Amino acid sequence: MNGDILIVAVFTVTLINFARYLSSLRALVVMLRDANPLLYQQICRGDNNFFSLSPQGDISRQKRLYQYIRSQEYLHHHDEVFVGKCNKVRHLFILNAALSGALLATFFLVAFAGW
Repeated sequence: MNGDILIVAVFTVTLINFARYLSSLRALVVMLRDANPLLYQQICRGDNNFFSLSPQGDISRQKRLYQYIRSQEYLHHHDEVFVGKCNKVRHLFILNAALSGALLATFFLVAFAGW
């Protein structure tokens, strides 16, 4: 098997899952407005660009949402749909981290092991 094909395949899967993660994250932030208004205010602070992933975005807002999902604070929420969406975002984040590690391992194997 050609190493370049392997890299392209793993990169494509990683990219598709990253797009799924961002889409689910945006849907979660929209649901957050009704499910947890206090957290929504902490993340959005009144501007229309509710969750900017750009370098100009406020990192503390993004970090607050990350900590909320990482610590699974949403498990005590009464809305099962919201809890399900948070679980989906959390699992997609873990999957993306694993796929990114697999992509790095593939780069290493192709570059240094001669695949």
